Amino acid sequence: MELTTSLAAQTYSQARSAAAPSPQGGGDTAGLAGLVDTFARTLAEGEAVAKSAMTGGADPHALVQALASSQLAVETVATVRDRVVEAYQEILRMPV
Repeated sequence: MELTTSLAAQTYSQARSAAAPSPQGGGDTAGLAGLVDTFARTLAEGEAVAKSAMTGGADPHALVQALASSQLAVETVATVRDRVVEAYQEILRMPV
């Protein structure tokens, strides 16, 4: 009997610490900020390569790679946005 009580107490303490607010107050916002920063950096690099290619400083292969990377980043962000909006709409349709 002592084993199950000890296990229950240990599980409760782990759940309690996982549910406690983080001292940084950020939670997942730091990860989201990192993703947004990476997205912005990808677009900026693509724009820089495009400008360089227009002035003759970059080869066409680098331009194609930069454009493909930027396109993939934009499509990914649009897909995530659509899924978030869809989930929000599902929440709004739930009966109260």
